[in-house]
Amino acid sequence: MNFKQSVLFFTILALFASCTYDPLDVDASGVKVEIQFVNMDSLFQTKDQSRLLTYHHDFQRDLKEVYEYHLGYCLGIGTVTDSIFLNSYSAFQGDKYVIRLEKRIKENIGDLSKYKNEIKEGFQHLKFHIPDGKVPEYVVFMNSFFAANAFSTQNEIAIGLERYLSKETDVISEIPPDQMYEWMKDGFDKEFISRDALCSWIMTHYVEEIDGNLAEHMIRWGKIIYLTQAAFPEKSPATIMRYSEEDFKWAEENEYSLWKYLVDEKLLFSADEQNRINMLNEGPFTIGLPEKGPDRLGQFLGYRMVKKYVEIAKPEVKDLLKTSYTAILAEYEID
Repeated sequence: MNFKQSVLFFTILALFASCTYDPLDVDASGVKVEIQFVNMDSLFQTKDQSRLLTYHHDFQRDLKEVYEYHLGYCLGIGTVTDSIFLNSYSAFQGDKYVIRLEKRIKENIGDLSKYKNEIKEGFQHLKFHIPDGKVPEYVVFMNSFFAANAFSTQNEIAIGLERYLSKETDVISEIPPDQMYEWMKDGFDKEFISRDALCSWIMTHYVEEIDGNLAEHMIRWGKIIYLTQAAFPEKSPATIMRYSEEDFKWAEENEYSLWKYLVDEKLLFSADEQNRINMLNEGPFTIGLPEKGPDRLGQFLGYRMVKKYVEIAKPEVKDLLKTSYTAILAEYEID
């Protein structure tokens, strides 16, 4: 191989390497994380009141924030004496709908090993990229009685299993529309259990809350979603966005129109709260945009902005946490 051929060979090799750059393609199997998993829902199936009180006291001690939320907000029991707790919880356990709901959770979600492994592997990937990042002490599976998908406290993640039964499940389909919108039921899918757990934790502990304009909030969400993708590099972007494949494809195909809408309507640098709600919050669709499109298109565009920035600037994943929104916005262009 002569000199010119060598130069050409290594130039082509460098170009190929740059085209295949993927900072999320890593082996995180050797990263150690310590997480305890608690199936609060399963433990509370006992009818033995002495065992129930033991669980009650253990959870008050070890899972204080999650347990207070479970009793106070989800079940409406609150902080009460042991005797009132036993009476209230026994009434909850004996409710016919709750009995059916618990049965469907057991039938349709069943063994939680898959989700435990996925969540642990997700945190291994996250810690590979951000070694100093916080990891939860506990992940708690529960019946939140439709209060939440997944939410995070200082040290725990709680997952409401009932919100991952499919909309076709009888205990979900029979809920009247005035009590639960159909678009909410559409999102009930166990495919999202692990994704929701990590996204909730990242949103709470990794990406800071901000008080800024729409573009800043979109890019904040872009960072949250990109870090969730970093935790689950094998999952499809549609799953990470919590979209169907069809909705994700629609968003991709209409990315330019979405961007043009925000620019033309001068919304990007608006600090109006309603605009932020319309573009970022869950709903049947994104308000102000075609109803056949998905909700949260502001989050989608923020994710695309962050992804484009990573492709061009090639930062380490941990550096995204401190990257300014102006730096990310400056690199965004639609191919």
